[in-house]
Amino acid sequence: MAEDTKHDVVIVGAGFAGIAAAERLSRAGVRVLLLDKNNYHQFQPLLYQVATAQISVADVARPLRGIFRGNKLVDVKTAEVASVNPTDRSVTTVDGMTYRGTILVLAAGAEANFFNTPGAKEHTFPLYSVDDAARLASRMLGALDSADSLPHMVDEGGLNVVVVGGGPTGVETAGAIAESIKYVVSEYFTPEFADICSVYLVDMIPTVLAPFTDKSQKYTKKKLAEIGVKLRLGVGVAEVAPDRVTLADGTVIPCRVVVWAGGLKAGELLTSSGLPQGKGGRIDVNPDLTAPGFDGVYVLGDAANITDAKGNHLPQLGSVAQQAGKWAAKNILADLAGRPREPFHYLDKGIMAMVGRGAAVAEVGVKRRQLQGPIAFAAWLGVHAVLLSGARERLGAFLSWGWDYFTHSRPQIVVYRPDAYASGWNETVQRPAPRGPGGGDAATTDAPSGDTPSKAAASGGDSRSAQA
Repeated sequence: MAEDTKHDVVIVGAGFAGIAAAERLSRAGVRVLLLDKNNYHQFQPLLYQVATAQISVADVARPLRGIFRGNKLVDVKTAEVASVNPTDRSVTTVDGMTYRGTILVLAAGAEANFFNTPGAKEHTFPLYSVDDAARLASRMLGALDSADSLPHMVDEGGLNVVVVGGGPTGVETAGAIAESIKYVVSEYFTPEFADICSVYLVDMIPTVLAPFTDKSQKYTKKKLAEIGVKLRLGVGVAEVAPDRVTLADGTVIPCRVVVWAGGLKAGELLTSSGLPQGKGGRIDVNPDLTAPGFDGVYVLGDAANITDAKGNHLPQLGSVAQQAGKWAAKNILADLAGRPREPFHYLDKGIMAMVGRGAAVAEVGVKRRQLQGPIAFAAWLGVHAVLLSGARERLGAFLSWGWDYFTHSRPQIVVYRPDAYASGWNETVQRPAPRGPGGGDAATTDAPSGDTPSKAAASGGDSRSAQA
C-alpha cells in the first residue's frame, strides 16, 4: 500500500461543503488536500434542468482545478476514496494510496435511498450527479423517438414519465418535464404527439413540498395540474419494472421512464467507516460539526445530520452545506491554533422551489415570508445564479434561461449517453445507439471528463434544491 505524506487538512468531497471549507482554509494559509472521484464541482440543485435540456452540463459542472487555479495551498486530486480510518484520520483510495491529515473532513455526499422498493434501484433514474442527469436526458429522448417511430409504444406507456417523490426535487423535475412536453415536444414533434405524453408525480404523503406551508403547497398543486402533471398523492410505490410502476393501492402506470426523487441516504463509505450513524445512515455530528468520539474528524453536507441551536435537524440543503463548510474551516483554524471550537450557527435564509415558467414558491427568512408566482420565480433565479460556482457558469445559466423562456428552443437537446438512449426503445427492437458524423457515438463536448425501510416512496422526497 502506497502512502502519501501527512497533510494539514484532508477533505473528501468537492461539493458545497468541501469547496467552502477548502477556500476558507487556504485563505488563512492552511495547506489542504482535496479529494473527489470527479475532477469537477457539480451544482446539484440545477441537475433537473440539465436532464430537461434547459441548460448545459457546462453550466453546472466546473473543473476543480479551475476553481483553485493559482491557489498553491489547495492540492486537488481526482481519486475515489474506498475506505476511511477515523482513528488516525486517514483515507485510502481505490488505487491503494493512503492520505493522512492532522484534520480530516468528510463531505462525500450521499446516494439515492430506494427504501427497499423492489425494482427501484435497477429501473429508476435518480438525480444526484451530472451523470444521472445525462442518463435521464438521453433516456427521455430515446423514449420519445421510439414512440414516434413505433406507434405501439404509446399504448405500452412509452410516453409516460413517473416522478417519485413530492419534495422540491420531485416537484421541480415533474414541472420541468411537463413544460418541456408542452412547449418543446409540441414544436420538435407535433402538438398531437405532445398531447398524449403524460407526467405523473407520486408520493406516499397526501401533499407536495412537505416543509412548506399549506398555502405554498396548494399553489404548487394547482400550478402542477395546470401544466399537465397528474398527481398521485397519498399512495406509495410498491414496485418498479422496466415498463411500469405499481402503486401500493394496486394501480399500474405503464411507463418507460421513472425518476427517483424519493430521498437520500449516506453512501457506503460512511457505512463502513466505523463512525456512529443516525437517520439515513448519516453521522449525527456534535454542535461543532465534529464526529462524536473522533477528535479532529469533521463530517459535513449530505453525509451529516446537523442540528440548529434548538436541536432541530437542519434539511439537506446546499445553503446548509455551504455554511457548514465555512464554519468547519473556522473551527479547524481554532484546532490548529489550540483555541476552543464554537457551535455551528445556521443563518436560515428560507426555502424555495421552482414549479414552472413564472411560477415558484419561496418562504424567506426565519419568519418564512411567503412569495408566490413571478416574484418567487425571479427570486429563485437570482439565488441559484449567485450560488453557481464561477462567472462563466452564471452567465451561461442566465443566457440559457432567457433563450428557453422566450424561444422554447433547446440547443442542449443532445444524446449524452447513447446506452441510456437505446434503452428507451422497446427492448424487443434492436435499435442502435445514435452515431456521430464520423461514425463514433454521439456525445457532447461540454461534458466534464438507513431511514426506516418501506415498500413505498420516501415521504416528501429530498429537499436539496429548496434553498435560499
